[in-house]
Amino acid sequence: MTDFFISLGMDAGWAFFVASLAGVLLIAFPLMLAVALIIYTDRKIWAAINLRRGPNVVGPFGILQSFADGLKVFLQETIIPSAANKGIFILAPIITFTVALLAWAVIPFDAGVVLADINVGLLYILAISSLSVYGVTMAGWASNSKYPFFSAMRAAAQMISYEVSIGFILVCVVLYAGTFNLSAIVEAQRGHGFGFVNGFYFNLLLFPMWVMFFISSLAETQRVPFDLTEAESELVAGYQTEYSSMAFALFWLGEYANILLMCSLNTLLFFGGWLPPVDWAPLYWVPGIIWFLAKTFFFFFMFSWVMATVPRYRYDQLMRLGWKVFLPLSLIFVVLISGWLMLTRYDEPEYDCVPVSTAGTVTTDGAVLCGPEGNLP
Repeated sequence: MTDFFISLGMDAGWAFFVASLAGVLLIAFPLMLAVALIIYTDRKIWAAINLRRGPNVVGPFGILQSFADGLKVFLQETIIPSAANKGIFILAPIITFTVALLAWAVIPFDAGVVLADINVGLLYILAISSLSVYGVTMAGWASNSKYPFFSAMRAAAQMISYEVSIGFILVCVVLYAGTFNLSAIVEAQRGHGFGFVNGFYFNLLLFPMWVMFFISSLAETQRVPFDLTEAESELVAGYQTEYSSMAFALFWLGEYANILLMCSLNTLLFFGGWLPPVDWAPLYWVPGIIWFLAKTFFFFFMFSWVMATVPRYRYDQLMRLGWKVFLPLSLIFVVLISGWLMLTRYDEPEYDCVPVSTAGTVTTDGAVLCGPEGNLP
């Protein structure tokens, strides 16, 4: 895109700036629209599972309900409790919303369709997702109210507990793909299952990792059955209790943006990203972004399905699952996968050396001189 603006006669620096800004807007605006639509979809799925109608009044089939709710909160008055720390109280939802958007900078929607295709994209995702706990903690503390504070402490403990397991799960994926780049991880899944299945989910060693990653995604985004931070029967409404108007809406938007992010990571890390499910030529006629969106929506459906059917965990059950089940299992699979790869993939080390007639040393340009048979002296 930078080359396009340069071709229009724009300076290289300004062309890069305008191209980057256009890329950000091309991601942010569709993402906000997608958040509005999946909130509607979420409520429709819950209604269908519970044999109810769901939103069906505002607009055709109720599709404008989310926009009506957004207009309602926009027109409401922002109320800040008199005893609250006003600066941090206002900053908390802004941080939550901003961090939720920042993570999408490295998500590849198709081959080459990514804002920043960096080599450490997976590490960037892990770092950015870890920052979301700050917004929740700041909201609970700045409200100067007991229930939001309890909720913030729960959220911090919950997110840290499951991020540890997620980190080891991502190590397993990186070991198999050999890279932290998300686009390269997707390409490593091409024809992975017996030469015709695109995706790591076919792997018997990585499939348990996907199950753990999916459950950890629910906990990371505080969805049922792990929504202990918003348990109405215990905490009124959690860290959002004292919020209203657009401040409350920013928490809502950030939460659903994080849910979509986790759904897309399930797609990219285990289910082939933009690749079709089967490595069959006619399926590649469908644009890759269509496959990516379809898989992401499938995982969102699973998120909604779990929310409508699974009862809430107790807090001690949530902690036990994270620390006593997922953490040991993920560590065991890191060892198993490392051992399997050492046995099957990595042979004797290959050296980049210059063969010579006699054993030598390192040359001035850094090349290693080999012995008569090409081996290091």
